[in-house]
Amino acid sequence: MRNPWTMKMEQFTAFSDMEKRRLDELIRSKQDEHAPKQDIIADGAHSGHCHVVLSGLACRYKMLPDGGRQIMAFLIPGDLCDAEIFILKEMDHGVAAVTPTTTALIPAEAMKTLLRETSSLGEALWWGTMTDLGVLRERIVDEGRRSAYVRIAHLLYEMLVRYRMVELTEGNSFVFPITQTDLADATGLTPVHANRMLQKLRAEGLIQLAGGVVNVLDPDRLKDAAQFSGAYLHLDRVHDHAAVGQRAGDLI
Repeated sequence: MRNPWTMKMEQFTAFSDMEKRRLDELIRSKQDEHAPKQDIIADGAHSGHCHVVLSGLACRYKMLPDGGRQIMAFLIPGDLCDAEIFILKEMDHGVAAVTPTTTALIPAEAMKTLLRETSSLGEALWWGTMTDLGVLRERIVDEGRRSAYVRIAHLLYEMLVRYRMVELTEGNSFVFPITQTDLADATGLTPVHANRMLQKLRAEGLIQLAGGVVNVLDPDRLKDAAQFSGAYLHLDRVHDHAAVGQRAGDLI
């Protein structure tokens, strides 16, 4: 399997064979397995490694004193979970596995070296960080201004684009086995309301859901329903060599 971390960052720039080998070596050096609901890194914890999702699905989350949970982002293969940990003394949120998830553990010193370099790798890491912040800003807009219907449509369309970037779609389908509670926590809705919006999207012929797989039946109409503008994913930087990225860019 191709390195999903490389695949994601090559949406920004082309890497040399040497740079690709370097990223491959980093993800192979040490890996960890995480069960569903298990923390990859806990709120308030510190780690000497940064985690890159290689397979499965994870989420950034924050727990409230009353036991409520806010999911701020879903993390898919190729996503860096905690680039900030080698700068900050402790995490200010948690990252947990949603499904069985494998992560690569990148030593903090190796991450520092990559980010300090004036190379394609260093620039691509910064690009990845900026797109992650863009995803977070969209969740803020969800909570503040978007209707429940648009929030659900926007999240599903965004995930279609992001999964396509790392070659994890089959046509317009992708594996996204989240629960109604996960969806509600990610969109600031109750599970009942979130499910009602899913059923509306299904009734309108925009999506199918079966066995944890989302099948987008009409991407153009779902994009319109989501009021989606993908500028925050910055796929305008995709180079001619990245055919998969271009197909993802076609969805923007």
